[in-house]
Amino acid sequence: MTTLRANLLNVTLGNKKVVSDFSVSVSVGDWVCVIGPNGAGKSSMLRALAGIVDSSGELFIDDKNLRSLNQRARACWIAYVAQEPVMPQGMSVFNYVMLGRTAHLNMLASETPRDVEVTNYVIDEIGLHDFVERDVATLSGGERQRVAIARALAQASPIVLLDEPTTALDVGYQQEVLELIDRLRKEKKIAVISTMHDLTVSGLYPDRLILLANGRIVAQGDARTVLTAERILEHYGARVNVIESETGPVVIPERL
Repeated sequence: MTTLRANLLNVTLGNKKVVSDFSVSVSVGDWVCVIGPNGAGKSSMLRALAGIVDSSGELFIDDKNLRSLNQRARACWIAYVAQEPVMPQGMSVFNYVMLGRTAHLNMLASETPRDVEVTNYVIDEIGLHDFVERDVATLSGGERQRVAIARALAQASPIVLLDEPTTALDVGYQQEVLELIDRLRKEKKIAVISTMHDLTVSGLYPDRLILLANGRIVAQGDARTVLTAERILEHYGARVNVIESETGPVVIPERL
């Protein structure tokens, strides 16, 4: 079973340590969601796991040291979707999603029928048929987010990192995207590490929550363990009412 393991991960940007001693282990089929207030270090942590920013600490997938792999080899193991993905003007949605297959191509090689098949499958699963010929630069924020997630899924890496995957999506598309991620992580055996702002939604799909504050893990466990009114007041400075429901805790802000 493929497992990503980070041990005592540290990230320093400028002269400030933004992630301190972050440790996590996630195996294919699992979904871990990292929550926390603005500036907690959530995005920096994901970027460190993806190899986009420098970090210290151990990073392994099974017995492979990720720090010893080049960018292409690492992409075969880890796919990453930024909160605001870059979309090059003049590229069609189909070709952008196809970019996810680049990690699997030999140098100077062309896409194979299998690459086209995978791209079409993902486009079909996410419901992007009406967009395949569109220039990605013309897409709305929600459309861009769905296309970026499609590219990550086309990459077919066992580990998928999603930074705020429902940003700019209305409630309907939020449900569609999260249900799709949940289904694919089970059917296709991928591990998901996401960040999320919506505390109620963060408790619906992931197996485990990690609460970051000032770059450090301050709580982790299932949603009912982590999402308490006292903890949210302490780390978010927000007064909320947490109501238990069949699907998990519902976090409702209160008037001050």
